[in-house]
Amino acid sequence: MQLYKILTVLSLSGGLALASSLAVYQDSSIYTYTPQGTFIGFADNVKAKCKGRTVVLNQSITCPEEERLCKVLGTLNQTEQKLKAVQADMSVLHTLVSLPQPKVIDADNWIKAAERIGKEQAKLSSEETALKQTLLLQNRTFGRQAPSRKALYLEKACSDALVLVFSYGQVQFTTYYEARLYGEKEIKVTQYLSVTNRSGVDIEADEARFYYRRAQQSIRPVHFSPWIVSQYIPKHLYAKKASRNMMQSDAAVMAMSAAVSPVEALAPEAQYLAARQYRIKDLSLPSSGKAVDAEVTSWKVPLKCEIRAYPYRNSLVFDVCSFTPKTQIERNSWKIKKGDRTVNDAAVGEYDNGTYRLYTQTVPDIKVIRKPLVKRERTTGIFGSTIRKKDGFILVLTNKSDAPKNMIVTERIPTSETQKITVKLLEVKSDKKVDYTVSKEGKIKMKLSLDAHETKKIEVLFEISYDKALKITY
Repeated sequence: MQLYKILTVLSLSGGLALASSLAVYQDSSIYTYTPQGTFIGFADNVKAKCKGRTVVLNQSITCPEEERLCKVLGTLNQTEQKLKAVQADMSVLHTLVSLPQPKVIDADNWIKAAERIGKEQAKLSSEETALKQTLLLQNRTFGRQAPSRKALYLEKACSDALVLVFSYGQVQFTTYYEARLYGEKEIKVTQYLSVTNRSGVDIEADEARFYYRRAQQSIRPVHFSPWIVSQYIPKHLYAKKASRNMMQSDAAVMAMSAAVSPVEALAPEAQYLAARQYRIKDLSLPSSGKAVDAEVTSWKVPLKCEIRAYPYRNSLVFDVCSFTPKTQIERNSWKIKKGDRTVNDAAVGEYDNGTYRLYTQTVPDIKVIRKPLVKRERTTGIFGSTIRKKDGFILVLTNKSDAPKNMIVTERIPTSETQKITVKLLEVKSDKKVDYTVSKEGKIKMKLSLDAHETKKIEVLFEISYDKALKITY
């Protein structure tokens, strides 16, 4: 009974600290905590609520000296003051030199004075240059940590939970993956959550949650609209150039990779909840502009690696590894390791028919050249109404290594979307029989073996048939 009374009194008097929390969305972030005073930080474009009511925030040029960001700003201000003092000394020295000289001067004293002035000018100039460079670096360092150099205070103290709402970009998170390859048979996949705080407010959260969705979702009512059929009137349309992203195939994924945050000292551990939601307990997130990385999950699965090339796109040869993920891969940015050695910190992967393909690195030991063949045309049909055009290309593959290589080469021939134009593959030939398949979409998949230092030539020939009144392009 006595314990109940004590707990009741403490809760009513605010003696029990309220739990702090952080919720990070794609458009904003919400930080809830109990402030120890009126100082908030060096934030900008932030909204605050206490007991559900919006509170007034005031800016000031002074800040509590014990605060981390205040110390950083204090060092920056000291550098500015030193620079101004040096520039003032330079101005005084320049004024002194500009004063009228006496008509009669002592040559020895004049020379000594000139030497002293010259040394002092050189010293001050060097100090000014060094201070300017230091100030530039300090400005950049502080700018990465806070959006404003003015301290932000509550107009009135808040004894309850204070809710700060940061706008987009001040607190951000992303997820990325690390793949550790054990030979070509097994892979260990580790997912990381990377959180960055640039809000100007140091965050300490008992629980932080991260969502791949907006905090405020605007949902509009749906009304019926009739489906109208009308007479088609053709219009002249200008052909749009295909975007670079649409032109990307699985061959070009390697070159379009994005930078991946490095894995340094892992601080907290993140927990995967559901529907692309994460949670971190006891998160210390200073407004430093540096990412805090937390491990989400890790698992091992069997691995299958192949060497692949896509000459119709480029001449690169890739080392591609496939596996079946245990959990959903949510982002295609990867860091690849073999043992403790990083082989690629900007790799890219993709889903492919239930499995996941990871483009680990390029293979410089294999050289691929694609050469066009000379086009030949002939006319057939009644009165020569059909044109049959033969075309194709030659692939030259060279294994420059001392070991044999097995690889898969993906090529293509044109495909038609109209019955007025037909395309057929005539042959895929080499010195030895080529193991290949061809799909309706014109995709040719060849399985090849190259001995050490072997060069293999493959000729692909196809035929396009169409009425001579048509004009075609491909």
